[in-house]
Amino acid sequence: QVQPVESGGGLVQAGGSLRLSCAASTSIFRISPMGWYRQAPGKQRELVASITSGGTTNYADSVKGRFTISRDNAKKMVYLQLNTLKPEDTAVYYCNTNSVNPIFIWGQGTQVTVSS
Repeated sequence: QVQPVESGGGLVQAGGSLRLSCAASTSIFRISPMGWYRQAPGKQRELVASITSGGTTNYADSVKGRFTISRDNAKKMVYLQLNTLKPEDTAVYYCNTNSVNPIFIWGQGTQVTVSS
């Protein structure tokens, strides 16, 4: 069973930036469509960005133009660049496969807190 390890979160002021990283050590990484999810307190986990094995990206409307997802198949890493952060971006961020039922075990996530 694969459990990704997320890192890079922190406390930033509104308008600031962060870069999140996710390590997923699995031989199937390079063929796996990946996604970044987030879960705010009292809310369901939601997919905010995804990237196919070939590099095609997609974003939730709430983050489009501010977040950028990328991947490095050689390093088995997925990244999420967060710019122009807003208080409503505060959440725990996770990575997993982009599928109806994500196949990796959910990791601990990384906390992003945006102050106003």
